[in-house]
Amino acid sequence: MVGKAQFWARYGQLVLVVIGYAVLALATLLWGLVDDGKTRAPVVLALVCVAALWLLVGTLLRTRPDFTPRRNTTGWLAGRPALGAVFYCGLLASIFALVSASPIFSIFGALGYPYAYALFPAHWAVFAVGVASVGGLTAQTGLSGLQQASPFIVLVNVAVPLAFAGWAAGGESQKRQEVIRELTEVNEQLEAAMRENAGLQAQLLAQAREAGVTEERQRMAREIHDTIAQGLTGIVTQLQAADQAAGEPAEQRRHLDNAATLARESLREARRSVHAVRPEALESARLPDALAAVVRQWSEINGVTAEFTATGTARPLHAEVEVALLRTAQEALANVGKHARARRVGMTLSYMEDVVTLDVRDDGVGFSSTVDSSGPGGFGLTSMRQRVGGLSGTLAIESEPGSGTAISATVPAIPVGGQR
Repeated sequence: MVGKAQFWARYGQLVLVVIGYAVLALATLLWGLVDDGKTRAPVVLALVCVAALWLLVGTLLRTRPDFTPRRNTTGWLAGRPALGAVFYCGLLASIFALVSASPIFSIFGALGYPYAYALFPAHWAVFAVGVASVGGLTAQTGLSGLQQASPFIVLVNVAVPLAFAGWAAGGESQKRQEVIRELTEVNEQLEAAMRENAGLQAQLLAQAREAGVTEERQRMAREIHDTIAQGLTGIVTQLQAADQAAGEPAEQRRHLDNAATLARESLREARRSVHAVRPEALESARLPDALAAVVRQWSEINGVTAEFTATGTARPLHAEVEVALLRTAQEALANVGKHARARRVGMTLSYMEDVVTLDVRDDGVGFSSTVDSSGPGGFGLTSMRQRVGGLSGTLAIESEPGSGTAISATVPAIPVGGQR
């Protein structure tokens, strides 16, 4: 559906042209009916043809491909003020000539008022309407007859056109005020949106900080559990064993040495964890070698037979992948040492095309397969799940009472420098 503004933008020229020709034809018809022979018909008809051709000139100017308004203004000649002025002056000359020939053509003279409004901005339209009205009055009465002109003629030919021009200018002013109000409302809406966006940004930053704090707390909790807590547990176990071996100096010394070794290693790992540095075992060795060393040391300390096997083609992986697998292996062995009472433990690291799998099996007492973080292993199982889940991996635990336990961690084989 076409609105008022769109209608006049599309069809305003056609309406004025049709009105112009209609008014010119009406005035010519009336002149032909009432003419008493005082005017020369060929001259009047020639002037009518000139006026019709001039209206056609304005139409041709509008329809030329290169004749388009340069900015969003009213009227088809508004973008070319010089051409608009020339066209309007020609129109006024045609009107003056016809009205001078016969006052009946004052009907056609009224066409100058809407054309003034259509061609010029509001402040110039008032001036153009004034020129048209004074010119029409002069053409009717002559220069010498202006003084004898009746007040009614003056009112019709001057006051009314000027009132029309003032009304048109007021309409333009009202339009500008409406545009200003609309722009003001838009600016207010933009400012409100900006304030809202600023509030949302502050909220997102606060949530991001809270999420970062939570993630760091979880990381520190895992690192403390995997370093300090496990180390202290091992130290306590070794000290208890040394106390029980009071009558065997060599065995007691071995347990005390193990306790001292665990204390030193735990201290180093705790310091590295605080600074978010890779575990020492991965700084000087590849992942398979680091896991083999972990298994060997755990076997010596706990006195349980343990074997490590690596399959597939070993290759460097993303640091977080290797750390997650190392900590998972340490936690799994720690749980075996604390709960399983196993005689044999096996660990396998399998390199495949897209994933890496770590399997830890023991022949211990096992536990119910429905165990959760509140059961055996406590926070350790939660820590393993968090580490593996953080890499979009999976952790599977299979166990039955009296049948041992199998833990399998599968994570993507993200290469060094790859995206998580």
